[in-house]
Amino acid sequence: MTTHALLKSLRANKPAFGAWLTVPGLFHARTLANSSPHLSWIAVDCEHGLIPLVPGAAESVAAIESAGVSSLVRIPATGVTGSTSWQIKNALDAGARGVIVPMVSSAEKAREVVADSKFPPNGRRGFGSPFTHGTWGTTMTQYLQTANDNVLVMVQIETKEAVENVQEIAQVEGIDVLFIGPYDLSISLGYPPPSPDPHAEVEEVIQKILNASHAAQKKCAIYCTSGAQAAQRAAQGFDMINVTSDMGAMSEAVAANLNAAIKK
Repeated sequence: MTTHALLKSLRANKPAFGAWLTVPGLFHARTLANSSPHLSWIAVDCEHGLIPLVPGAAESVAAIESAGVSSLVRIPATGVTGSTSWQIKNALDAGARGVIVPMVSSAEKAREVVADSKFPPNGRRGFGSPFTHGTWGTTMTQYLQTANDNVLVMVQIETKEAVENVQEIAQVEGIDVLFIGPYDLSISLGYPPPSPDPHAEVEEVIQKILNASHAAQKKCAIYCTSGAQAAQRAAQGFDMINVTSDMGAMSEAVAANLNAAIKK
């Protein structure tokens, strides 16, 4: 089986640093995945990014996995409206090591997400993709036997209702990670988005979510936009931290190098 770097870090209780992928393309994904030996995971963003769930996610996932980095897929449908079931199936059949479901605001929805992410008897996920096991570097039988223990199920806490129900959501069996989306969380609570840090009142809520996650023996993740910000979150005890995005990193690198060239 190919390396599951994210799961290895989480089981070792080490901060797992990752990046956000928003643009489709095998070479684009592979370049990002090979950018640093400290990168343990990449989220393929099919919600707000330009990557189509089918077949775009599968192409990005395969490229990421080839570099020994754990691939996650954020599905387009949210836990607030619409069916997430078929999208979870497509994301996991693409070979993703985990699924991120946006705007999950209740324990009932969290249980549904788990059921759709697990094969029987733990859930109701269907089996039969001819591609998934190849991405993992296993046989079809081995994939079926190991997927339930290796696929990470993540729900995003980013609504007022989710904050109110966070303890119940964290207690749901099968949920591995509560993922904080600070931008939508801020907006939902009536505050401006982070610039770059969240409002003080939102920060209190973020710490509440972190504490609720750990009290339930679950991991807690958060989206950051810089290495400095990510380092602060790691020091606070966050288990999984986004450091940058493909487009953000590219823009910053181009600007920094041009600034250096002009100064000379």
